[in-house]
Amino acid sequence: MNLSAGYSAEARALWDVATALNRAAAAVSPRPAALPPLLFFTDPVRTPRPWETAKRLPAGAAVVFRAFGAPDAMETGRRLRDATRAAGVKLLVGLDSDLARSVQADGLHLPERAATRAPAIRTAWPDALLTAAWHGAETPPVQGLDALVLSPVFPAGGASADKPALGVQGFTAQVRRAALPVYALGGVDAKTADRLTGSGACGLAGVGAIRSAFAEAVVRT
Repeated sequence: MNLSAGYSAEARALWDVATALNRAAAAVSPRPAALPPLLFFTDPVRTPRPWETAKRLPAGAAVVFRAFGAPDAMETGRRLRDATRAAGVKLLVGLDSDLARSVQADGLHLPERAATRAPAIRTAWPDALLTAAWHGAETPPVQGLDALVLSPVFPAGGASADKPALGVQGFTAQVRRAALPVYALGGVDAKTADRLTGSGACGLAGVGAIRSAFAEAVVRT
């Protein structure tokens, strides 16, 4: 689905590349076809009021809510759930299964250190969408997961600021050795996204770039 002219050029560029990557990956394996092409990662500092971005995302995208222990996590999670439902967008919660259940999320995103919990989570929550972070240094986790989020692809800020960027060639090589669909995260924006064409990524993920791109997108009524 192409976005209407009511979205910014940056939003359209990100969505076009994300959906093209997803289609290309699905042509090789059926698994990516069931996955959101675009993941918006929240951050208490870099993405204040994340529900405002969530309600502007295109249907079929997803939000990864990372509360990081914030005292207002439940309130924010419920506002995100309301916004994502209205927009036709999935909601994942970072690590916290109890919070995910409380806000009726669609699944969980696990940090790399917790990826081994995925089989147990899958047993307890069979229909959950489960993703995990991966930085490429170790054999990628597989069991119980639907997809991996590999970072940083390009020089990035936030928690990835001190990690060396993989670059397109490095990212592509890691995707080829992974047994799961892989999202590209880290420095991915409207200017860099197209460089990932042909990389094998199943979609794009981002924090500030997605917030900025969809800051003035069409809002559904």
